[in-house]
Amino acid sequence: MGEHSAIWQGYVDSSLMGSGQFDKAGILAADFSGLEAASPGFTLSQEEINSLISAYTSSDNAFANGVSVCGEKFVAIRADERSVYGKKGKEGVVIARASSCTIIAHHNESVQTTNAATVVENLVDYLNNPR
Repeated sequence: MGEHSAIWQGYVDSSLMGSGQFDKAGILAADFSGLEAASPGFTLSQEEINSLISAYTSSDNAFANGVSVCGEKFVAIRADERSVYGKKGKEGVVIARASSCTIIAHHNESVQTTNAATVVENLVDYLNNPR
């Protein structure tokens, strides 16, 4: 865990978990090589990372196969070059790519995916254009 990881952990703790929208979240390296930071209980297997790479390679893949995060499978409800959103009942996962990382955040059924997505998308905008 270098200095870089501490910065990413700060984003997980304050920007994501601190928003009150998520029950777990993580930040994946820009090259999808592994997790840079995560909240307690957030894990990603290599297979799950591969499913995210596949979803970003082709939105058709995302819609056909969904995405898996933390051992749960989600149906894709949005998939483009920046963002993949998944639903499982009322639970959801919001995944968005910044130039420096990919943010993955899971919300429980008491949170609206649109509200959760706003938090993640705003963080990606900030990371892409820090002031």
